[in-house]
Amino acid sequence: MIETKRLILRLWKKEDYKPFAVINADPRVMEYFPKPLSQTESDQLATRIQTDLEKQGWGLWAAMEQSTEQFIGFIGLDPVSPSLPFAPATEVGWRLSFNSWGKGYATEGATACLHYAFQTLELPEIVSFTAENNLRSRRVMERIGMHHDPQDDFDHPKLPEGHPLKRHVLYRITNQRGKSPA
Repeated sequence: MIETKRLILRLWKKEDYKPFAVINADPRVMEYFPKPLSQTESDQLATRIQTDLEKQGWGLWAAMEQSTEQFIGFIGLDPVSPSLPFAPATEVGWRLSFNSWGKGYATEGATACLHYAFQTLELPEIVSFTAENNLRSRRVMERIGMHHDPQDDFDHPKLPEGHPLKRHVLYRITNQRGKSPA
């Protein structure tokens, strides 16, 4: 579990699945993904996330607002797919309910995850990536101290040619040997 000023990042509970499915069905939240997810697809994703957390001891934690104890999505770390051109790597990522946007939760949680990745896991580097035109997520990446090199941009191998989300940007941050990121 990771606690920040306003968030608790914790293991998943079965009662998180229903609000997670609502998040994954919201076209605003899923704008930069190929499509919103069905209840079944969302449940499968939550189960995979939960299994990975239990197996690794870290991963995409369920994010909860401390003040309301409300589940708002996930924030955490995840090994990237081997199909990506920069694999192997570990990414920091987030998916939050639309009502949680604009409050700095992604920045706050991702910063805590970077600290965990560098201080506890002692990882040398963390990446994050998104569709090229996802400016909100790119701003979060910049706020947490990540850097973008256009030479690292890539076409996502799981999206077909001509898909509007095919082109992705890659951001990186390296472990500064004991210094807190961002």
